[in-house]
Amino acid sequence: MTYLLFTTLFLASLALAVRPFLARRGVAWPAEAPDARDDVARAVSGLRDLEFARAAGTIAPQDHARLRALLERSAFAPARVERASAAPWRTLLIAGALAGIAAVLVVGELPRAAGDRAPGEPITGTVPSAPTLADLERRASAAPSDIPSQLALADAYLAAGRLNDAAKTYQAVLAKDANNIAALNGLGYVLFSTGEMRGALVAEDRVLSLRPKDPDALFLKGLVLYRTEDFKGAVETWTVFLDVGQFDERAGMVRALYEDAKQRVR
Repeated sequence: MTYLLFTTLFLASLALAVRPFLARRGVAWPAEAPDARDDVARAVSGLRDLEFARAAGTIAPQDHARLRALLERSAFAPARVERASAAPWRTLLIAGALAGIAAVLVVGELPRAAGDRAPGEPITGTVPSAPTLADLERRASAAPSDIPSQLALADAYLAAGRLNDAAKTYQAVLAKDANNIAALNGLGYVLFSTGEMRGALVAEDRVLSLRPKDPDALFLKGLVLYRTEDFKGAVETWTVFLDVGQFDERAGMVRALYEDAKQRVR
């Protein structure tokens, strides 16, 4: 009922506000005021062309004098000043009425909304928070055979810098599924972070044998090859990455290293 009342009052007020404007002829939107410097520039250009025509003998002397006088007058003609008019009093009154109605409705609805919420919950509601590392550990411990839970925990360990725990969890997933792409990529990142470039390259080559255009594997393999100064291999790998992952958030960083690697190959 409250929303129906608000809508009715709003439509009625809107009709009263626009009625005076519909009764009169529409006025064109005022054009942008010309810059006086543009007039001077056009006049100078026109006068220069006119003088060239006079020197070349392609214009009669009387025409030259007449056109020169026209150019000089038009260049410095005073512009009409448009006076701004105040807003119609009817519009101001209706806007104030609408604001008052909206305020009354908000004040009337606020207590009911506050009464309907759960204890301790703010009126605007809450955004569900991401699970903490402790939550992920409990879930993984309760379901050791659930691969998504194990992967989520391993990724959380990796993000927290707990590389040993991340490696163990990724390896536990691979013990159940030797071809798990996410676990192989995660283990590759762990090995790369600990300086085990050879192991990281083995992990990413395994991914690319299963999925030749996997962007994560292409990104990391190119990074490993760049770090080990195999610039030709890095260029070949990143060429494929930039083709399949041109909109990837890592593409900007890769392009810079890619250009540097190409320079080092030559």
